[in-house]
Amino acid sequence: MPSRSKPRPPTTILFVRHGQTGTTGKVLPGRAPGLHLADAGRAQAQAVAERIAGLKRVDAVYASPLERARETAAPIAAARGLKVSIEKGLLECDFGEWTGAELEGLAKKPEWSTVQRYPSGFRFPGGESFVDMSARICDAALKLKDAHPGGVVVAVSHADPIKAAVADALGTHLDLFQRIVISTCSVTAITYGAGGPAVLTVNHTGDLAGLAPS
Repeated sequence: MPSRSKPRPPTTILFVRHGQTGTTGKVLPGRAPGLHLADAGRAQAQAVAERIAGLKRVDAVYASPLERARETAAPIAAARGLKVSIEKGLLECDFGEWTGAELEGLAKKPEWSTVQRYPSGFRFPGGESFVDMSARICDAALKLKDAHPGGVVVAVSHADPIKAAVADALGTHLDLFQRIVISTCSVTAITYGAGGPAVLTVNHTGDLAGLAPS
């Protein structure tokens, strides 16, 4: 009788939202280039780097290609003696024609209700759908899992993709993902194993030393 191959050990991904920028909470910046961390965001990035540095191991640090994500990842990687690798799957959602618009004005659009209550049925004009974004971030997570079996990986991304990854890991419908809160420089930890994902913490801003599957 052929022996069964041993399943790969689970991989833990620490999803980190980038630090605060000058437009956080005011504008939908999307993928527009040239947006950097504010002073407060740089302080947040340093603080989360110190928290992650206290973990027993970190095998790799990945970041979305956007400046605010790379600038958040830099001190995390430096604290562990690692380099930042760019992963396009961690990119912010492509907001298309809404890129750069003020949130206050967008909230008055009739489509805004769909964005909040039926995101699975919405595509940004000239941009990406939430369904496509969810598939992209989940594919990126599986790619990192396969690249680092049994490891701990930091993935610096953006609020909506991280919320979508959490919803997928919990088996929650995408139409409910807006109920998940992901603050700047918070840590969301998901372990990916042979039996599927398990969510260890969401929007965590405290000590990370106790993170482990039960």
